[in-house]
Amino acid sequence: MKRKILWVTSVLSGLFVFAFLSPVGAADFYKDKTIRFVVGLAAGGGYDLSARTIGRHMGKHIPGNPTIVVENMTGAGSLIAANYTYNSAKPDGLFVGIWNSSLVLRQALGDKAMRFDARKFGWLGAPTKGTPHCSIMAHTGLKSLKDILVADREIKMGSTGPGSTYDDTPRILNQTIGTKFKVVSGYEGTSTILVAMRRKEVDGGCWGWESARTTARPMLNAKGEEKLIPFLIHSREPDPEVKDLPLIPEVIKGEDNLSAYRTWAGTYEFQRPFSVPPGTPKERLQLLRKAFADTMKDPGFIADTEKSKLETTYVSGEEVDKYVNQVLSITPKAKELLDFLATKPKK
Repeated sequence: MKRKILWVTSVLSGLFVFAFLSPVGAADFYKDKTIRFVVGLAAGGGYDLSARTIGRHMGKHIPGNPTIVVENMTGAGSLIAANYTYNSAKPDGLFVGIWNSSLVLRQALGDKAMRFDARKFGWLGAPTKGTPHCSIMAHTGLKSLKDILVADREIKMGSTGPGSTYDDTPRILNQTIGTKFKVVSGYEGTSTILVAMRRKEVDGGCWGWESARTTARPMLNAKGEEKLIPFLIHSREPDPEVKDLPLIPEVIKGEDNLSAYRTWAGTYEFQRPFSVPPGTPKERLQLLRKAFADTMKDPGFIADTEKSKLETTYVSGEEVDKYVNQVLSITPKAKELLDFLATKPKK
């Protein structure tokens, strides 16, 4: 009789644990809750557009159908949002940080401004891979990389801050092919840099083509001095504006420089990644990963991306983990060559 009671008790205990860990339990947690998507760059740019498009569809793929709201926490090329996600956000599955993956390389370079260990974030995934490119305004009188290389003046390139594509790419090109770019930092995001280009505060910028083809479309289609002219890109893309452009890996001089550039470009394998703070319960992370993956296949989401020309290439959370580990396993030589990108402490 005693054995029978123990057996029944054991079975009931097992059922209780199963129920607690099952989707029903997760549904109970997320029911009537609000998930915050906090974007580290300004409204109107590619990061913001991506987060808002995903946010419109992802809630229905989470048991309990929580509400998703998108907020912007700008500053330092999204570093403020990254540091906040790691150090201050509550790890309860209701906070998702969306910030520039290139900051992971800054950690690898030993930059003390990166107050996080990227291996400890919970990665939901990334909606795209990145293709860095550079564009110049027609009002400069420059139209090609050749024009820029022979220009006898500094060319001002807008930037959100150190660690961003806007900041790193011109500095890498100065170091490896001899351009004379002057990086002007402090803008909140793509939208504000595009305004600065039209106001002639800056001459151009370097950022992801997957963003520019959408967010800068009116300027790419413009005539006269208002036209934005792409002149260099990371890899071959089919869009008419860039399909015949010179490729960055082909113009960089020196094998060591090329190897360092490829290390830097590794963070573009997971662009605009979605992360949760360290310590977020594993079952909630797995649930959010699944919801993120399901959103990427959602017909409504796909229709929205096609309408807005938002490029998507799904990268799973597990793949992001792998890429992060690869970036953080930087070789000593690459670290030496890319050291100029790291923020040095003020003396």
